[in-house]
Amino acid sequence: MVAEGDFIVTVSKKDVVAAVLPLQEHWLPLSNLDLLLPAIDFGVFFCYKKPTAADFGSFGSTVDVLKKAMAEALVSYYALAGEVVYNYDGEPELLCNNRGVDFVEAYAEVELRDLNLYNPDESIEGKLLPKKKKNGLLSVQATELKCGGIVVACTLDHRIADAYSTNMFLVSWAEIAQSKPMSVLPSFRRSILNPRRPLYIDHAFDDMYLPISSLPPPPPPNNTPEEANGNNLISRIYYIKSEQLNELQLLASSDECKRTKLESFSAYLWKMVALSGNDNDGSGTRISKMGVVVDGRTRLRSSKGDHVNKSISMDSYFGNVLSVPFGGQKVNELIEKPLSWVAKRVHDFLENAVTKDHFLGLIDWVEARRPDPAISKICATGSKDGPAFVVSSGQRFPVSKVDFGWGKPVFGSYHFPWGGDAGYVMPMPSPAHNSDWVVYMHLSEKQLDLIETQASNVFEPLTFNYLAA
Repeated sequence: MVAEGDFIVTVSKKDVVAAVLPLQEHWLPLSNLDLLLPAIDFGVFFCYKKPTAADFGSFGSTVDVLKKAMAEALVSYYALAGEVVYNYDGEPELLCNNRGVDFVEAYAEVELRDLNLYNPDESIEGKLLPKKKKNGLLSVQATELKCGGIVVACTLDHRIADAYSTNMFLVSWAEIAQSKPMSVLPSFRRSILNPRRPLYIDHAFDDMYLPISSLPPPPPPNNTPEEANGNNLISRIYYIKSEQLNELQLLASSDECKRTKLESFSAYLWKMVALSGNDNDGSGTRISKMGVVVDGRTRLRSSKGDHVNKSISMDSYFGNVLSVPFGGQKVNELIEKPLSWVAKRVHDFLENAVTKDHFLGLIDWVEARRPDPAISKICATGSKDGPAFVVSSGQRFPVSKVDFGWGKPVFGSYHFPWGGDAGYVMPMPSPAHNSDWVVYMHLSEKQLDLIETQASNVFEPLTFNYLAA
């Protein structure tokens, strides 16, 4: 098997794909919820076996399909063909000018079965995932592998799209490639996330978010290589069998209440991360924090008294509709208490954030502080008192639907080494086995080493054998 990322990638062509139809240049503001995201990018990639259909006899023919479908998709997803600019208040806005999407074609001297998907830092980052230009919103790279397989990867600006929006675009792109009508037409109608008048300010959000101007200076670099190695955030991909998920859910639930698989998984991982943050003196008094990303679309859909078309707009809304509630507990409690106790703490801090009022309040809170930018507190300073991480459910990741005509992906994953203070974890459905999960984890080396040692029965390093089984 090829060693950690030990293969050469050669770029053969760089192009720019613009919308196939002309577009009237215009400005598109970011919503208040978009403004809570800093200028960070995230990636998503898909691995395909060698196309066998006659229509895809060469890599060039597959790229032509991707580019043609992209040019058509950008007519509806016109914002992705624009660029980020800053207004007089220093806030980012979108200039929808059809500058186009950067598209890279490449060849990698590696076979699909030898691609080390367990370690995307070595095999994906900087090799198969494209770098996005500073003001651009989307970059794409199509890479032909030695075996004839293909990797299609995208890098997007998080300020304009969350995972829900990205999934919507990816499916539309694939549908167009297969000459199918788009199942969803995106909406960029920012007015559906306008603040209320008058504003209703809930100061509880002061505990969840903070102005970027109030962030402390970054800590000094680690003094020794040993410290740096242990605390560096790195990315790994694992798979979890459905039997293990069911067992975790059983342990996390009680006679009175059955916890969701996400709550159960998050609680179990919180216990593992807490183990890595135990005090040297064994007192366990440090505080470990865990956040869960909540999508507000279902919460902001029409309810009694609302217009019905608002529900339709939220389902097709392109942008960020997220909140990141979190909880903190003493490390020793997380370690010693049963999984059901930890799962209840997860459920409790989520409970107040899965409501319509929560998201309306967050929109108002941002409005009252503009133009001063704010950021999620756990993402920025979560590890101040102990280990911290955020879980974002990727269970709606439509891997099997990102089929451009030459077959479904054998694997797909998000890749988000976000550079934040806390770790980041995204569980996604497995493309190979029903009810199994694939989990992208961006945590410290120390935490991942402990998880692989203490929870190897749950977290198994992803291998191609698993995908091909």
